[in-house]
Amino acid sequence: MRKQIKLSKKDVEIINTKLGLRYLFAEKKINLEKVLRFAKYELELKKLQEELIKLQTWVIENNERVVVLFEGRDAAGKGGAIRRITAHINPRHFRVRALPKPTVEEKGQWYFQRYVNELPKPGEMVFFDRSWYNRAVVEPVNGFCTSEEYKIFMGQVNDFERMICEKGLHLIKFYFSITKEEQAKRFEEIKKSPLKKWKMSPVDEKAQELWDEYTKYKEKMFEKTNTELHPWIIIKANRKTEARVEAIKHILEVIPYGNEN
Repeated sequence: MRKQIKLSKKDVEIINTKLGLRYLFAEKKINLEKVLRFAKYELELKKLQEELIKLQTWVIENNERVVVLFEGRDAAGKGGAIRRITAHINPRHFRVRALPKPTVEEKGQWYFQRYVNELPKPGEMVFFDRSWYNRAVVEPVNGFCTSEEYKIFMGQVNDFERMICEKGLHLIKFYFSITKEEQAKRFEEIKKSPLKKWKMSPVDEKAQELWDEYTKYKEKMFEKTNTELHPWIIIKANRKTEARVEAIKHILEVIPYGNEN
């Protein structure tokens, strides 16, 4: 028996918009719940993106500096969230950084140095798709750093964040959390997609096998680096649309761009 959906007047109005009709006829089998969910998401996202433009204007006009870190397991949706956040803001005043593995020269430097080089100038926002926290989870799990390098990092990271923020830099730390089952599902979708299969790396291939190791180091990271000044914001990301909206809302809530409006 088909499930009956009770639609409000507002729901009907949304379905009858161009956006709602586009979702309504996107698939042969009509699913009103899905249509409404995605249409409402798009409408809310647009409003939030308009606010992000206001936030960026405040950053530029007041020479503020904003850093947002996106951490989480492989396929957690970090990149997709960053793309929605940056979709309509001025590209001359933000950067998205996803640093490759360090060069030989960088390996000989202080670990944080190459991240310091990427921090925002006054009037700029920087979004890290993975950050210095690679050394807290990804590197020790996969054997990319020594136990001593890990220990040094964990002993320095809180002081590093305190120092870079002492002159007013705004730092937000997101962790996108998904279940093991959801990660497996997304990996399969990526592998089957001609447009996405390039995303699968050797590290991704081992992620399911090393799930418990990732969990162990993730919990150590939270225990040590979830500080009062720079807490981790954990985003439940099994549903990508909700995760994106939650992340944007948090940025708008904690950056005081509206105080002078």
